[in-house]
Amino acid sequence: MKHLTILLFSALVVFQTFSQNTDFTRQDTLRGSITPERAWWDLTYYHLDIKVDPAEKTIHGTNTVHYKVLKSGDLLQIDLQSPLQLTKAIQNGKALEIIHDGNAHFIQLAAPQVAGAVKSIELHYGGVPKVAVRPPWDGGITWRQDKRGLPFVASSCQGIGASVWWPCKDHMYDEPDSMLISVNVPANLINVSNGRLRKVETLSDNTKTFHWYVSNPINNYGVNINIGDYVHFGEKYSGEKGELDIDYYVLRDHLKKARKQFAEVPRMLKAFEHWFGPYPFYEDSYKLVEAPYLGMEHQSSVTYGNDYRNGYRGEDLSQTGWGLKFDFIIVHESGHEWFANNITYKDIADMWIHESFTNYSENLFVEYYYGKQAGADYVIGTRKRIQNDRPIIGVYHVNHAGSSDMYYKGGNILHTLRQIVNNDKKWRQILRGLNEQFYHQTVTTQQIEAYLGQQIGRPLDGFFDQYLRTTQTPILEYFVKDGQLFARWSNVVGNFAMPVKVWIDEKEKWISPSTQWSTVAAVSNDPEIAPDRNFYIGSMRCY
Repeated sequence: MKHLTILLFSALVVFQTFSQNTDFTRQDTLRGSITPERAWWDLTYYHLDIKVDPAEKTIHGTNTVHYKVLKSGDLLQIDLQSPLQLTKAIQNGKALEIIHDGNAHFIQLAAPQVAGAVKSIELHYGGVPKVAVRPPWDGGITWRQDKRGLPFVASSCQGIGASVWWPCKDHMYDEPDSMLISVNVPANLINVSNGRLRKVETLSDNTKTFHWYVSNPINNYGVNINIGDYVHFGEKYSGEKGELDIDYYVLRDHLKKARKQFAEVPRMLKAFEHWFGPYPFYEDSYKLVEAPYLGMEHQSSVTYGNDYRNGYRGEDLSQTGWGLKFDFIIVHESGHEWFANNITYKDIADMWIHESFTNYSENLFVEYYYGKQAGADYVIGTRKRIQNDRPIIGVYHVNHAGSSDMYYKGGNILHTLRQIVNNDKKWRQILRGLNEQFYHQTVTTQQIEAYLGQQIGRPLDGFFDQYLRTTQTPILEYFVKDGQLFARWSNVVGNFAMPVKVWIDEKEKWISPSTQWSTVAAVSNDPEIAPDRNFYIGSMRCY
């Protein structure tokens, strides 16, 4: 057949196989896999106790790791990245041998490790940590000054890992049940970290130590420090689980702007509790903290650097106008409290679980306040940013994330999935159910896929294979002959199957093409046919 007209609702990519990078090192494996030296023990608690010196740009201190022995083992892996140095490990009052292997450090234990026992080990470390070059994407510590010349310091470490600034079990599959974060800083500054402030100690050397306690499980990269000349204000939010404490920490000169801009927070909470269920960390409160970079989803301590403007630093990422109706960083980074901090990937190859759902949360925020059409316009408007350069899922066990398409393409995948459900009440129940089913858990893509398939009531293997594991956009091909509409899917994996809504002479019609030509509907001899724009597909009319 001659292909006469082509209509694309997305970028059409020629069908080809993309190979993932396989040039990985031993350090990648030590960082990204559940090694034998990690597998035998389960994290229960951290106490990170550090001194941060902005003048010298150094961090020194200890991390006491509490763990439960799952099975006997005598070698324990701790991660800490150069140029920081792990100088000592102590258990039961005895210094232990440390075998250094790049950023992985293997501690030779002396005491018997009996299954079921709860143990602790005290790690001493220090030095000049890696400076964040382009935070939060290229993480580390950001050392800056505010307009008054006072230190303005913050951590950010997604991807690169928490071990870039503190020693820990730096793999996402295991989280401590709770954590104490004690940070010593110059007395004229304030440190803000995760959870609730337990106490502030004023010391004789003109410093203060801030003790923050996290009562919920927390992922490694979600732990943060924020140090500056902060002023504080707050409010109460009446939410689904009762009264939620909201605290704001901003630079002194920005207080007036913050009081106005941060009115977005209760609006965000109202929308997201509607769609996703209760905010997952009532016990630890919600904080929004000004940072010297764009922002990050640190659990119960969301960081903000969006210049007190709506959009993404004043830009509408959808180019529809709707993106300027809200502060992108407040909405997006807070959305991660549900998808990243409540539901956390086990392996960074599954990072789409964080970013696709959170990108989609922007659309749902717009819909909640401005209507379903506005929400659809927003998410569809972001399609022009999709690159289809490589699959959304990365390479497992080597700390390798997939394409940045996990944001815009991921949001559109979920928007497409909603169309298949074709029941908004049910779709909302599915989203809320995700946060209930996997509450405070680390998960895999397979778990999320299985849950969605079960709740939607149809197999989704081909759907997810297509959208997550290839770069191909499904193409709906169709033609009319003798009053019949023929259609098929092309540019798809072999097991792809998806019903799709089309408009035939402006009337809605659902069809279920396969990968082979088949009759899908009776039509007039020359109908106007348009696939519904809410599906992330391409289309091609053939003659």
